Amino acid sequence: MKASFLIGSVVLVSLAAATAEAQHAHLLVDQKGDHSLAIVDPVAGKVVADVAEGGVTGHEVAGSPDGNLAFVPIYGNSGVGKPGTNGTKIDVIDVAAHKVVGEINFDYGARPHCAIFGPKDGLLYVTTEMDHSVTVIDPKALKVMDAIPTGQPESHMFVIAHDGLRGYTANVGPGTVSVLDLKARKTLKIIPVSGNTQRIAISNDDRWVFTADQTAPRMAVIDTGTDTVTKWVKLDGTGYGSAPTKDGRWLLMAIPDKNVVDVIDLQTMTLARAVAVGKSPQEVLVRPDGMAAYVSCTGSNQVAEIDLTTWKVTRTIATGKGTDGLGWAK
Repeated sequence: MKASFLIGSVVLVSLAAATAEAQHAHLLVDQKGDHSLAIVDPVAGKVVADVAEGGVTGHEVAGSPDGNLAFVPIYGNSGVGKPGTNGTKIDVIDVAAHKVVGEINFDYGARPHCAIFGPKDGLLYVTTEMDHSVTVIDPKALKVMDAIPTGQPESHMFVIAHDGLRGYTANVGPGTVSVLDLKARKTLKIIPVSGNTQRIAISNDDRWVFTADQTAPRMAVIDTGTDTVTKWVKLDGTGYGSAPTKDGRWLLMAIPDKNVVDVIDLQTMTLARAVAVGKSPQEVLVRPDGMAAYVSCTGSNQVAEIDLTTWKVTRTIATGKGTDGLGWAK
């Protein structure tokens, strides 16, 4: 009985801690059509503030490790590889104050897109498509420090290994993935994937990198030990954004043309189930407590919340036009 009581107590404490974190956290949602960032209360499930991005479109967002700031790369008014304006800056937004408090300027059209904080060095890494690079930024000084060449155009999305040593970019038009040495600031390898590829994710153990083929309903699985595509996983449609669950067992892949999120079993590398969500799902973010995932649905201007124990949508959160990039501010 003592052991059972102890286990129950640990579970209750863990749930209480997760609830307490969620009460002080915010979901960050970039709204392309409104040129603004939505700050969402994840407990109440509603937008508490919309912060304007100066009439220019940001697509993605990264919350700072301390949860105080949101960094929004201002991409421009076009799609990847298409003609249009080229964004020149990153907006820095105070999450609590609900306002832009700074910016990082490139002083030229760089099309900054995907922003990620390094897990070990605390630096901000941002894809800069027009330079065929990932730019390295000091997030405290708001200054550009360096750049890492990707060796390919249209380096759109980006992931970093959990040890902070390697980075991987999905290069859309070329249909490749670049492997980067983040310390040496150089390209190690360019991996051919398909005629066109989109988005990218990495497994929790850094063993696999995943990217979606845009020419067929399948996902490429890259072995990071050999930096080659070693498996293909059939999907319900053309894949897009994806993210692994916290336990590392599942990968959630948005399928925009089917309005579902495919759930892939990473032990067998097979499609296990699909969860119906809103129109044109784009990006997936797993909540830090591992109990739920958020999915941006740009076609229905909402975020779907999926319970990761029941695999059901528990609620939808109404957001602005063109809901896309997701971030978390703890």
